[in-house]
Amino acid sequence: MGSPAPSDPQGSFVPALLLLASGTLVAALLGAAHRLGLFYQLRHKVDKASVRHGGENVAAVLRAHGVRFLFTLVGGHISPLLVACEKLGIRVVDTRHEVTAVFAADAVARLTGTVGVAAVTAGPGLTNTVTAMKNAQMAQSPVLLLGGAAGTLLQNRGALQAIDQMSLFQPLCKFCASVRRVRDIVPTLRAAMAAAQSGTPGPVFVELPIDVLYPYFMVQKEMLPAKPPKGLLARGVTWYLENHLANLFAGAWEPQPEGPLPLNIPQATPQQVQHCVEIVSRAKRPLMVVGSQALLPPTPADKLRAAVESLGIPCFLGGMARGLLGRNNPLHIRQNRSAALKKADVVVLAGTVCDFRLSYGRVLSRSSKIIVVNRNREDMLLNSDLFWKPQEAVQGDVASFILKLGEGLRGHTWAPDWVEELRDADRQKEQTFQEKAAKPTAQHLNPVRVLQLVEETLPENTVLVVDGGDFVGTAAHLVRPRGPLCWLDPGAFGTLGVGGGFALGAKLCRPDAEVWCLFGDGAFGYSLIEFDTFVRHKIPVIALVGNDAGWTQISREQMPSLGSSVACNLAYTDYHKAAKGLGAQGLLLSRENEDQVVQVLHEAQQQCRDGYPVVVNILIGKTDFRDGSIAV
Repeated sequence: MGSPAPSDPQGSFVPALLLLASGTLVAALLGAAHRLGLFYQLRHKVDKASVRHGGENVAAVLRAHGVRFLFTLVGGHISPLLVACEKLGIRVVDTRHEVTAVFAADAVARLTGTVGVAAVTAGPGLTNTVTAMKNAQMAQSPVLLLGGAAGTLLQNRGALQAIDQMSLFQPLCKFCASVRRVRDIVPTLRAAMAAAQSGTPGPVFVELPIDVLYPYFMVQKEMLPAKPPKGLLARGVTWYLENHLANLFAGAWEPQPEGPLPLNIPQATPQQVQHCVEIVSRAKRPLMVVGSQALLPPTPADKLRAAVESLGIPCFLGGMARGLLGRNNPLHIRQNRSAALKKADVVVLAGTVCDFRLSYGRVLSRSSKIIVVNRNREDMLLNSDLFWKPQEAVQGDVASFILKLGEGLRGHTWAPDWVEELRDADRQKEQTFQEKAAKPTAQHLNPVRVLQLVEETLPENTVLVVDGGDFVGTAAHLVRPRGPLCWLDPGAFGTLGVGGGFALGAKLCRPDAEVWCLFGDGAFGYSLIEFDTFVRHKIPVIALVGNDAGWTQISREQMPSLGSSVACNLAYTDYHKAAKGLGAQGLLLSRENEDQVVQVLHEAQQQCRDGYPVVVNILIGKTDFRDGSIAV
């Protein structure tokens, strides 16, 4: 019996290698076919005869999400979506600067609890929005920015206004996406809208290349050669372009869900709420500091107000929470916050962050028990490793927490002497305001007295927009919002230039309200040209410009510490005349008519009721009202 023949290792290796190579090649080809959209095109055809365009898909999603206004500065990259929105009844409001469009969208988001939307063209159109998007991020405002872009095949090839826009906005936004096919517009926008409102709200960005917005026949004309190709290479290039075009539009008009996706809003656990109820119930001197997050949906502002009043805990209100309790609620403490926080034995930080506004937490007493509630964990615990420590940290929706806390403490009361002590300190501080208002300034009008008269003049349906440094800082102590969601300031970023856009968004949201915008003269320089926007779109607002001919908030520190007012000086510019040049109304208040301040304000109101935007140029002098306030 012979021995078996030895196996040939080389002979068995070659077929295996061929099999592996074949499999790799097949996998590569299948992967390439998938990336080129060949499989998708087998099941979804291109309607080459359709004149529809991607802008219609954008408009349909916005309408399905209840969007009523689209703010923009026009550009060829985005024209289809603007036209489509107009056709679907979404009001398109064009501004004179892209940053104003985003500020207006921000105001809409804050006042309505929905997503505010702006659309701008590619390149410089988008870079002009960066400050407003960062402001929205810092203010936790759900803003959707739609940005045009170069065609999908021309990016990174030197096309007009083509830059890496995604890298620019990724640090600023919760969600960034670039749409590569028409069929992706709807799901991408739905995801963006949900991301903007879920968790901690914030801005989102969706890039829309020009070839996903325009109709097939126009993109075909630009993308494909006019004459049949000659030569193998030219035919190969043409096939690639034809396939790319087909993949852009395959399945573009097939029905898709357009409405809102479910939102993810964090909530306090029952155990956390119960622990907080126990802490607060034992307090003798409880205090609440309520911030902007408390006014976020889904809790209506009137329901939140009722809960705060039922708690009976004195509170300070900041940001969008200003006005929550109305003008003269006894629980609302306005002055001497640092001293009150030092005396309190339990402090509830409801949507308030221990940043520079609370001296990084140093104003909190080490002996106080601190409850902090915030949707954002990082904000919730900011500086807690240095200057303060929470007794209970609750990552959840602020308003829902306050409602549950109120239910757990129903019937509980606190000694009235604590509230009266705080109110007495308020009255003493306000008496000093009266004394400062009575002092004449070296020239022009006393801004403290002017703002007191403004406070007495404002009607109950006022929405206040503030944009400035010294004049606005003074107004924050003297002018009282009339109700919830009636105050708009930039927020933690301290951005100048928000006024025009905020006023625009506010008046559109609240057409029956009087929108008063308090400007410093430095800040007003950013918004002056938008009075052209107000005139063109028939949006009557009242602007009060505190004109002291300088960047006073800066010069107050720069002069004594560094001995120079360089770059701090402006002029007593005739802003009221500039407004008239733009088609608005303009009024002047100065020492020559200081006994007519109220009459001039009433005249401004009447002109506003007649449909005109109005600028009241108020020449003011210097006071020591804000000595010691910070500018950095």
